[in-house]
Amino acid sequence: MTELTGTEVDALRQAFTAAGYTVDGVADRLGAQANGALARNETTLAGRRTGSGDALDTFIRLFLLQHAVPEFQLRAAVPEPDLVALGIVVVEGGEARAVLDIRPFAEDDREWWVVADLTPGLDGRREPMRSDYVLGIAPASLSLIQLTVPIKAERALDIGTGCGIQSLHLADRVNQVVATDVNPRALQLARWTAALNRADLDVRSGSLFEPVRGERFDLIVSNPPYVISPGDGRLTYRETGFAGDSVVEQLVRQAPDHLTEGGWCQLLANWTCVRGEDWRDRLAGWMGDRSAWAVQREQLDPSEYVELWLRDAGLHGSTEYSSRYDAWLRWLDDQGVETIGMGWITLHNVPGTLAAEEWPYEIERPIGPHVLRRFERTEGLPDDLTGLHLVVADDVIQETSGPPGAEDPATIVLRQQRGMRRAEQADTVLAGFVGACDGDLSVGQILGALADLLERPLADVLRDYLPQVRRLVVEGFLNY
Repeated sequence: MTELTGTEVDALRQAFTAAGYTVDGVADRLGAQANGALARNETTLAGRRTGSGDALDTFIRLFLLQHAVPEFQLRAAVPEPDLVALGIVVVEGGEARAVLDIRPFAEDDREWWVVADLTPGLDGRREPMRSDYVLGIAPASLSLIQLTVPIKAERALDIGTGCGIQSLHLADRVNQVVATDVNPRALQLARWTAALNRADLDVRSGSLFEPVRGERFDLIVSNPPYVISPGDGRLTYRETGFAGDSVVEQLVRQAPDHLTEGGWCQLLANWTCVRGEDWRDRLAGWMGDRSAWAVQREQLDPSEYVELWLRDAGLHGSTEYSSRYDAWLRWLDDQGVETIGMGWITLHNVPGTLAAEEWPYEIERPIGPHVLRRFERTEGLPDDLTGLHLVVADDVIQETSGPPGAEDPATIVLRQQRGMRRAEQADTVLAGFVGACDGDLSVGQILGALADLLERPLADVLRDYLPQVRRLVVEGFLNY
């Protein structure tokens, strides 16, 4: 592969823009049903909607559907540059087929195009992927984008950049973005993605923090090759030579040495839940004395985990499937792995401790703004809450239930509509406290009034309810 020149970039961007090859343009052409099917890797409906042969149809069929198009249609859609000479398309017998995937991506009011390898698994077809396969826009990469805290930064580092989608997301709000990968093919496609979107990207080769030794960043993001496998590294984008979850461990342990004071490190991760050890304690040992939050979104048993990633590699039904399955399971059992956790880790480079929890429920997206506010609330709370004047968050509602005609509800639930969308069960005292939080009275004054009403010693009320108040503040039910 060669580098994209400025002239080639301008011509390709002009061709895509003139055709309306954007997220909205594709959605309008295909319609909701066909676009939804395409998101599930089914192309039949989209194929029915793209028969006109105009430039937009040509790009959709070529890149998104992976269909052959007549060479003359390709030349009409993209007179310059020569996509065949660039290695993006091959032509045989008068028909053009894509070698790479170039697809539109939109975020807020920004339109981009991302260069990656072709999407596997269209219409149920699965073939083993090349070892240096470069993944494009995928659910995991979108999850990391939505997790990233919305801060302005001087320098950011994207470890394991792949096609460059994370760096692209950061480019508008970070003065310098450094992208690293061990896969030369990924580095090349990341350069193309950056060039096509006129993003200034410092691309470097190397593992973990090796390419940035001695440097510090305000923000580090990584969608690393976190799959927990015997370490044969057959697919570079998801596996490494690191055994178990040690690639994630090394990222977390070494991150503070490469962060500015108050800098952030955020990554998607898998971790082993080892026999006789709580996974929270395992992760806490990685974080040291830094402020961190780990959320386990899913937990799979070893057989579910192995099946998931063998299917992902296109090996289901292959001759090696059973032997790979058995060897992988045996290896996990030898490591004492009972289950595998899947989730995210955010580390803030200030003194603190790890908060770790399981949360498999629906959350707001993007979640990054909530992550930032949660750390601000946690790290800013004083030890003594009694002097705070709190206000109920505007997304919190109260739900009550009980038998008809009952004087008091059997249950009271405080529920968030945004952020993590948590629900907290409350007794009548806590519900009464929350109801009184309008910013007028302090926490101590409200609890004092409730103690008088209940005819209970104030010390007992403070002991019982201040921890609950703290949790409601940390989780965003109450603001200060």
